[in-house]
Amino acid sequence: MSTRNIVLIVIGAFILMLGWSGCNGYNGLVQQDENVKNAWNKVQSDYQRRSDLIPNLVNTVKGEANFEKSTLTAVIEARASATQMKVDAKDLTPEKLQQFQASQGQLSQALGRLLVVSEQYPNLRANDAFRGLQAQLEGTENRIKVARNDFNDAIQTYNVKVRSFPMNIFSGMFGFKEKEGFKAEAGSEKAPEVKF
Repeated sequence: MSTRNIVLIVIGAFILMLGWSGCNGYNGLVQQDENVKNAWNKVQSDYQRRSDLIPNLVNTVKGEANFEKSTLTAVIEARASATQMKVDAKDLTPEKLQQFQASQGQLSQALGRLLVVSEQYPNLRANDAFRGLQAQLEGTENRIKVARNDFNDAIQTYNVKVRSFPMNIFSGMFGFKEKEGFKAEAGSEKAPEVKF
């Protein structure tokens, strides 16, 4: 065998190895991207569950004749705003994710005010439907937290793959970019002040 043939075999083997690595890497990136999309869909599903519970909660609270209308209006408006904000899993830009998080944060604040104000109404607190809905809402908030954490874990796994060598070369060639997950809301590092 001549030196030329050996060089051609080595070059051919290198090209095959590079092609196999590229295909394998691309498939891994696709899998991680799909994991991120699936985790995002679960986040949206849990937020939708919360949104679906709110009309029942509002209707139950409306039964208390002298309940504060402004609080109910704030919850209804925040729910409407939050349900209008949709982010496609294929287009998870930091800006859209921040807008989504802000609209959901407004709804969380409005619900928090509703539950605090409801403490002043003994008939409402004694209502089984209200207590049941309140428990479902608390459970849903826990589900949202878990789904958001799972989403952030999927983002981290994806970003590690996109940024690791030699995948960073292939990810750039195939258009896979880093993604951003949920972050703590501004001001959440300060403990809330409780006054009695």
